[in-house]
Amino acid sequence: MRGGLQVVNPASEAVIAELELAAPEEVDLAIGRAAAAWPAWREVAPGDRARLLRRFAEAVDQDRDQLARLEVDNAGHTIRNARAEAGNVRDVLLYYSAAPERLLGHQIPVGGGVDLTFREPLGVVGVIVPWNFPMAIAGWGMAPALAAGNTVVLKPAGLTPLTALRLGELARVAGLPAGTLEVVVGTGAEAGWRLVTHPAVRKICFTGSTEVGKRVMAGCAEQVKRVTLELGGKSANIVFADADVEGAAAAAPSAVFDNAGQDCCARSRILVQASVFERFMAGLEPAVRRIRVGDPGQEATEMGPLISAAHRARVAAYLGAGTPVAFRGAAPEGPGFWLPPTVLAPVAPDAPAFQEEIFGPVVTVVPFRDEADAVRIANDTPYGLSGSIWTRDIGRALRVARAVQSGNLSVNSNSSVRYWTPFGGFKQSGIGRELGPDALEAFTDVKNVFIATDG
Repeated sequence: MRGGLQVVNPASEAVIAELELAAPEEVDLAIGRAAAAWPAWREVAPGDRARLLRRFAEAVDQDRDQLARLEVDNAGHTIRNARAEAGNVRDVLLYYSAAPERLLGHQIPVGGGVDLTFREPLGVVGVIVPWNFPMAIAGWGMAPALAAGNTVVLKPAGLTPLTALRLGELARVAGLPAGTLEVVVGTGAEAGWRLVTHPAVRKICFTGSTEVGKRVMAGCAEQVKRVTLELGGKSANIVFADADVEGAAAAAPSAVFDNAGQDCCARSRILVQASVFERFMAGLEPAVRRIRVGDPGQEATEMGPLISAAHRARVAAYLGAGTPVAFRGAAPEGPGFWLPPTVLAPVAPDAPAFQEEIFGPVVTVVPFRDEADAVRIANDTPYGLSGSIWTRDIGRALRVARAVQSGNLSVNSNSSVRYWTPFGGFKQSGIGRELGPDALEAFTDVKNVFIATDG
């Protein structure tokens, strides 16, 4: 270990933990332990591996309050969200606990013999987790990887390591064999990059910025290493004139200001049909002003702080002199990395706030003419992760959903993630899918075996 890491509560700026950062050689040791544990883990009988994952889920459930409190103190998540996120880790583990007994191959008709396929685990999987949803996204990577018979080295973000460390402890409590789940706390440049370049690591799951994701992908390409990337977003929330306009306006704030906008699925571009633009804005303003921003540990709080002073400064740079602020909500003063929910309008289509991922509580609102114009604006971005469509016309909903270049879309809803359905992006929002049945395929290779029966 070398170098100190101070873990800061973003709502109070108090130091809540001091940890040591893993040096590259210590990351190598963790990878070595995971590699040594893999042969035995892959041979654990499917039913037994399933039972261990269920025990892991039970341990998480029993520890849900502590995990939630760690996420409140470390990441600034509201207590209600943090409880749901701990429950999500439990549910994802339970979902994938059914997988070991269902990793099915095929028998393919051939002449002269029998042809079979098997789904084989890859080996050691590196899971690199971001700071915005550190607990939930750790679960998304480790659960299917473990279920498929891989071992895991989990690297949390330096800003938010506490729930990952606790999950590592709970895995041991549940009885997972030593080395099956290793947790290393280190920088992305050293610990994260070592996972990318180490030859014993056969797959990387990375969630983070598109810029860093491109470097991870290039590093993995050197060894033809499997990779799943969940990257940035600049998602559209499209409101047509025939929609429940007031309902869409009331729902819009939570779609972008949840987790203080630090969400790759945030609907940070609201597109409203011109004929109802003013009506929508009239409903949006009171909904934004009602958002309760404050102590994330309080049950009534709806939005907490940004993760750090540096990140708050980055987001605030989009709100300089001359920025067209339509209205703002309120935020506390004093200690903490606070920024009020902010609505920008009118905004030029080429404005940085409309084009770039801000990753904070800032949303832009623009009008559109018709269906074709809405699709054009929605697709005018290198990203394609999420989005919403508000309309009462089911034909339009289906046309627009097919036309918008995004991996996850909701109609008359702002929901992006269900653990039993696939999640991932188009274009520069990522590669591969997490969650649902699709994720398992990314943690196995298909092996084809031909058995001659003639002669």
